Amino acid sequence: MGGGRTGEEGTGGARRGLLAVIDMQRVFAEPGSPWATPRFDEAADGVRRLLPAFGDRVVLTRFVAPEEPAGAWRAYYDQWPFALQPPQSPLWDVVDGLMVRAAQQVDATTFGKWTPELAGYLGTGGPLVLAGVSTDCCVLSTALAAADAGVEVLVVADACAGADDTAHARALQVMDLYRPLIRVVTVAEVLAADQS
Repeated sequence: MGGGRTGEEGTGGARRGLLAVIDMQRVFAEPGSPWATPRFDEAADGVRRLLPAFGDRVVLTRFVAPEEPAGAWRAYYDQWPFALQPPQSPLWDVVDGLMVRAAQQVDATTFGKWTPELAGYLGTGGPLVLAGVSTDCCVLSTALAAADAGVEVLVVADACAGADDTAHARALQVMDLYRPLIRVVTVAEVLAADQS
């Protein structure tokens, strides 16, 4: 568990909160993957712009397959059997250039990454800032669960990518309906927050 450091501690991110980089993994990045996410590289560029501003207030999440799927997940993995690989499989690796700056990592077998571990890392240190993939699945699931828990959530639109452009736009529209619990913002807006 993360110990709940506040945003006033550590380096960087004092007023920006915690940056959770959702599932920026090879399985979503590689063009030949069944789960390839168009515009992944654009989202990764946005994430790289955000990382220095948050210092050690960064968590990288990974979607990993369960050892034995249960319930409705059985049907899901019947549809995607290629993904039934252990957590140490290269499939689940975070892409190069992101791992080195991460202070922490959270793995989950669920779409949503709002886990007790992630909550512990956030502590009381400001908003939860979300970037990554995919906007219409794991980012959306994480944002809604965190908002339900009473957390202020910022979703960085230009540091996210969806299954396609339409799905990305629709997911952002849905999340924006949750104002003021969830706000859709840009990289530039997040980076300008400490300048005001």
